[in-house]
Amino acid sequence: MREIDLLDRYPRVRRNIAAREAAKPYQRELARKFGREYFDGERGQGYGGYRYDGRWVAIAERMRDFYGLRAGDVILDIGCAKGFLLHDFRQVIPGIRVAGLDLSPYAVEHAMDDVKPFLVVGSADDLPYADETFDLVISINAVHNLGLVSCVRAIGEMERVGRRFKYLQVDSYRNEEEREKFERWQLTALTHFDPDGWRKVFREAGYAGDYSWTITE
Repeated sequence: MREIDLLDRYPRVRRNIAAREAAKPYQRELARKFGREYFDGERGQGYGGYRYDGRWVAIAERMRDFYGLRAGDVILDIGCAKGFLLHDFRQVIPGIRVAGLDLSPYAVEHAMDDVKPFLVVGSADDLPYADETFDLVISINAVHNLGLVSCVRAIGEMERVGRRFKYLQVDSYRNEEEREKFERWQLTALTHFDPDGWRKVFREAGYAGDYSWTITE
């Protein structure tokens, strides 16, 4: 396993933690439905409008270069939402093949037209794919939305369906100040640990891929 931040080119946004915290009890209930309110409702209950703006292009390029991806390779995005990252992979690596899975029927229904045929609704802990199907398996801020048992199973599923590379990003915190900010901000994460706790989970799941953390700032 390697700790490497492959989202380091993603724009950093200062979060209004106080505003999110004030609305959180009601908004958390809405957010965990992963429907319209979460993706395209108000910021207090999710993304505040999850619309394509090209910000994932730099991430697709970063992963292309880091893993040496090329035409004919197959990528799976677990927790793909509306397929923005997969769309950008198709732009920066002509001939790449993609697949995506998300538990939200709303997200898949409203996915970008060019990737929608490759997306399915499902749960990360029971992937509908054969062993060693994908050259790169990605999951960004998704598996922590499952309870611990299902989260461990989902990480193991990443390992099962990947034949070459895996990249996993989850919420974490390195000290009490960061943990406090995370708990005030987060809406959907059911499983969360500090980095040492996550590494223990990775070992339990048999995960051998790369990983990094989303830290609430």
